[in-house]
Amino acid sequence: MKTKFAASVLSALLYAQGLLGFAALATMLLKERAHAETTGADILSGPSIIVVR
Repeated sequence: MKTKFAASVLSALLYAQGLLGFAALATMLLKERAHAETTGADILSGPSIIVVR
């Protein structure tokens, strides 16, 4: 009985760790994507540095 309980607790902990790992990966990817979009928009909408004479 204790073995089954220990196995179910371990299984639940491993499942929770997998969910947290997936959430961390998704957060990191979304954060990088948002940063890339913001950086690209700033470059395109800012004043031009090139001066033509």
